[in-house]
Amino acid sequence: MQQFLAAPASAEIYLGPNAIMSPSPVQSVRSKEATGMRILAVDDDEISLETIKQALTKKGHDVVTARNGEEAAYILFKSSVRMVITDRTMPGMDGLELCRWIRSHGFHSYIFVIMLTERAETADIIEGLTAGADEFLSKPIDPTELDLRVCTGERILANEYHQITIFTLAKLAESRDPETGLHLDRIREYSKILGVNLARQEKYSDILSFAEIENIYYTSVLHDIGKVGIPDTILLKPGPLDTAEFDIMKTHTIIGGKTLGQALAQYPEARFLEVARNIAFWHHERFDGSGYPHGLAGEDIPLCARIVALADVYDALTSKRPYKKAYPHEAAREIILEKRNRHFDPDIVDAFIESDGQFSEISARLAAVEPQNAPVLAAASASER
Repeated sequence: MQQFLAAPASAEIYLGPNAIMSPSPVQSVRSKEATGMRILAVDDDEISLETIKQALTKKGHDVVTARNGEEAAYILFKSSVRMVITDRTMPGMDGLELCRWIRSHGFHSYIFVIMLTERAETADIIEGLTAGADEFLSKPIDPTELDLRVCTGERILANEYHQITIFTLAKLAESRDPETGLHLDRIREYSKILGVNLARQEKYSDILSFAEIENIYYTSVLHDIGKVGIPDTILLKPGPLDTAEFDIMKTHTIIGGKTLGQALAQYPEARFLEVARNIAFWHHERFDGSGYPHGLAGEDIPLCARIVALADVYDALTSKRPYKKAYPHEAAREIILEKRNRHFDPDIVDAFIESDGQFSEISARLAAVEPQNAPVLAAASASER
């Protein structure tokens, strides 16, 4: 496969955690004010390409076509595309490979991917989600269903400014505690993998919808936003914290949770704010009840916070710090296994083990592009703070 390089990425009251709920059903009618977007259709089937082009052109979209993954990658490299509709099975670079290529490159804007498939089995959908697909559409293509899938993508892309704001706020918080340059990027990738794997279990299949996994993905980066309220003398201390200092450090969960809770009180329909609040408040809780700030245990801890807890600790273990070397993946894996049922939800540990190779791959890939001059602190480990 020919390689192409993409452009670089540019008043809360504690009421207790709520179980993660499925979002409201998505409306199926496009707003009259909506404008078309540039969509790339990829398929080696000429009839399929023509069906897509005719259906979406009538809706005001600019549709460009490619007949294989390599051609699609070139178009994505050379022009601005917001949505890709790709067949799963193609000669050469197939739809899964194209999806992985898109997700591994730092495009300025998120690209929504709809995968066409003649198979709708759970295993195939999970494989597509893991590769980075956002929606699925069965073949032969029904133009009405195609339009509904595109409408869903439009609404999600319209939320990108919210996602940018979330990440900017998270980076602002991280700038005061610059442990590592790509910590936030890794946390959200790990959290998404765990969410996708958990969704395969019957226990979570109705809880962890695609939209809910995306909420966790985007808001996981706000887990430590409360650190903006921790004094520099403690946050930047070049050494272990004493008991009194650590007690103050632990309040970052309360600061973050209350701040996001105040926003949620103003916008109670914003599900992502509820997820963000839960993560910020309770990502340091432990499954056996020995965590903080409220000593919650088991499933009293919101699922989103239980997911991010494991992702955060894995990243702390496998990241290099001035005061410690990075643990190899195998050692971090064993530590997490040892903490099953104590620190971590056993279901989430199982989801981690199922795809620990992906964790290792993401850690290595992002380490390769991490700025070497990223500021770091000679202080206590992330898992302690």
